[in-house]
Formats: sequence, C-alpha cells, structure tokens
Amino acid sequence: MLETPIGPLLLAGTDAGLALVVFHADDRARTRSLARLRGAFGAEPVAAIPAVETAAAELVAYFAGELRDFTVPLDWSLSSGFNERVLRELAARVPYGTVVGYQDLADRVGEPGAARAVGAAMGSNPLPVVVPCHRVVESGGGLGGFGGGLETKRQLLALEGVLPQPLF
Repeated sequence: MLETPIGPLLLAGTDAGLALVVFHADDRARTRSLARLRGAFGAEPVAAIPAVETAAAELVAYFAGELRDFTVPLDWSLSSGFNERVLRELAARVPYGTVVGYQDLADRVGEPGAARAVGAAMGSNPLPVVVPCHRVVESGGGLGGFGGGLETKRQLLALEGVLPQPLF
C-alpha cells in the first residue's frame, strides 16, 4: 500500500516485475485485487517483492515532481493480445507531459479504426500511472474516460503540466 496525492495505491508484483497498481485501494478494492492475483498467479501474495519496493520509491518521486520516466521492470502477465500491444506502445512512446488520442494510439499499433478498443485497453490497464493511460485523451480535446476517475486523471495531467493546476 502506498499513500499518494491521488489516494492510496495497492502495488503488487512478481519476481519479473510490477504486475498491478490499483487506484483508491480501500478494503474492498484490496480484497478484490488480492483475489484476482491469487487466481492469476495461483499463489498467495507475499510482502517484500523488489519490484514493488522500486515502484513505490519511483511513485513517491513521480508525485514529488522528481521523476519523469519509470524504470521499474514490468510483469505483463495480467494483460495480453491487443490490450498488451496498446499498453506497451503507450508505455514506450508517450512521454511525460504529452498526450495521445485514442485513434492515434490505434493507428500506432496498426489497427486503424480501433479507437474504441483502445479505450477498452486503457480500462483494462493493470499498471496505471506507471503505464500512463491518463495520457490518452479524446481527439476533440476532451479527457475521455479513466478507471481511476476523471478527477484523478486531471490531477495526473496537471502534475505533468498538461493541464493547469487546480485552484483549490
């Protein structure tokens, strides 16, 4: 668990890397997420995974405005197929302080016309913030959706200088 300016985050990983970031990790979200992890990996979660410790330190630095690029290794086990391709493209080629449209991201992975599917891929992102689905916006300038809530998306984009900081 990590307390952040956008609320508590649950971080989980494997020996391969960070596997899951959960927004607004209250008791209910933690219970649901731990059950998902048990089902996906066939084992009980354990504490002190190095990738989780690295991710926590990097997220603290990110929220302090001191980190722009995450280096924690990622375990993509909770994503596959089209969703994984889109998320890997997003992680690799949409840098801090920039945004990309759903359609542009679909074009980048060779799937023109798949803007809605890109939206679904963003909703399935098991690694939000680290794999920056908050940087995907509507082509007309709207924020689009966001699994962590639109206010969280606004806060993350403001942190990165894409949107003005809230007045209050």
